[in-house]
Amino acid sequence: MQKIIPNLWFDDQAEEAAAFYVSLFRNAKVGTVMHYDKESANVSGKPEGSVLTVAFTLEGQDFVALNGGPQFKFSEAVSFQVDCKTQEEVDRFWNKLTADGGEESVCGWLKDKYGLSWQIVPTVLNEMLQDENPIRAQRVMKAMLQMKKIDIAGLQEAYGRD
Repeated sequence: MQKIIPNLWFDDQAEEAAAFYVSLFRNAKVGTVMHYDKESANVSGKPEGSVLTVAFTLEGQDFVALNGGPQFKFSEAVSFQVDCKTQEEVDRFWNKLTADGGEESVCGWLKDKYGLSWQIVPTVLNEMLQDENPIRAQRVMKAMLQMKKIDIAGLQEAYGRD
């Protein structure tokens, strides 16, 4: 059992969001769905019988989506980083997460249609940024800072010039 489980607060889209996130990853599943009972509905103002929480797992990481109401919204202060091995993988996550109202940002950051921030990062980026040659690493950083979605070929071009 995982000791720390991130909980994501939604107004009333927890079940929809959990299903969406599960659809993005190959190793993912929706778990237990709990509903508001009479007492919790009275306290929260949510309808009795409506979805309270949805447990789900992405790549071995457990999460809970909670329908808590409109009081709290996501911010960039918390984001999920997805490590991608190929440009195809970067493109797939980027396209799915920015679809239907998601928003592109810079340097591999985006917000999905629920307002949750993600960083779609190719593994090679960190390898290049940690290069022993600080000039190469600086060129990669400069190239990355000009990008929205990270382009591996663009990083490799900046990295390889000597």
